[in-house]
Order: sequence, then structure tokens, then C-alpha cells
Amino acid sequence: MAIVLEKKKPISLVKEKPSIKNIVAGLGWDSKIINGKPVDCDVSVFLLNGAGKLVADEYFVFYNNLKSPDGSVTHTGDNRDGSGDGDDESINIDLSKIDSNVEFLYFAITIHESEERGHHFGNVENSYINIRNADDNSILCQFQLKEAFNGNDSLIIASIARNGGAWNVEALGQAFSGGLATLVELYQ
Repeated sequence: MAIVLEKKKPISLVKEKPSIKNIVAGLGWDSKIINGKPVDCDVSVFLLNGAGKLVADEYFVFYNNLKSPDGSVTHTGDNRDGSGDGDDESINIDLSKIDSNVEFLYFAITIHESEERGHHFGNVENSYINIRNADDNSILCQFQLKEAFNGNDSLIIASIARNGGAWNVEALGQAFSGGLATLVELYQ
């Protein structure tokens, strides 16, 4: 049974599944048309050093940079409207390949062209992130976005932190405005 993540209460992936090596971070949301356009959420991940900054610009994995230089993180592609069941976008992660300079993986959800389309997280329904075991597709933990975050278009939804030989997952739910560019500026 999947653990429901709560903000600021990390869980250890290794304790939950001692042999875990490959995981999938999956984002889902319900399709919705606002102002004549579909709400387009995007998942991305920032691979950060101990100071909370990108190891290098190429360690920001998103729809225009689908793979980290170390080969540990691969984005599976862009879904523009949230249609269909299950994860709408996902990121595959091989924990054993993550560069030793990476201490944190921060997962972000942003709304594409939010300002132009008049979209914000108050328009997004049933958004979640799942962390699954890639070997058997079982859900290890899940965080469902319950807050509306009206007026915000960017969200750091969860993190995975290196903890010695373990990896801890934590729900964050930190909202921002200014789109993806604001987050990139924050972590560069």
C-alpha cells in the first residue's frame, strides 16, 4: 500500500523498499479548458548540490532537456492537456547513477503559458505526484495537491534528498508565481 506523503514529513525510500534502484516520479492532473485553452501542467526536476543550486544547467530536466548528463534522470515527454487516466507526465530515475555532487532532486509543476492563458493552480484539479518502483510499477508514496494556490503558476511539489545511503522523499507544496523562469533563476 502506498504511503500518503504529508508536508514536512520525509520518508525513506530504502526503508520502504531496501533494494530500490529505479523509480518513476509521475504527475497527474485532470483535463480542463479555461479561457478556451487546455490547462497544460509540466513536471520537471532540478538536481541540486548541497547549497541548493543546480550542479550545472544541464541538470535541470524538463520537456526541452529530457536527460541529465549523468544518465540518471530521463523525462518521458510533454503532455499538453492532462487527458487520459494515470500519470500524464513522468520522470524515470536511476538512483545508482545520480552524480555524487547531487544532494537533492526538487520536483516542480509549472503551468505552461499561464500568464498568456490566464491559468493558475486554482484551475488545476486532482493534481498529484506518485513515486513508483520502476521494477514492478507499485506506488511507494503519493502526494495529492489539495490546496488551490490561486494566482500561482509554479509549485515545488516534492523533493528527494540524499541521506547517506538512503534517499528520503518529502512533500513540499511551495507555490510561486512567474512560471518556470522564476524557478530556474532560484536554483541557478
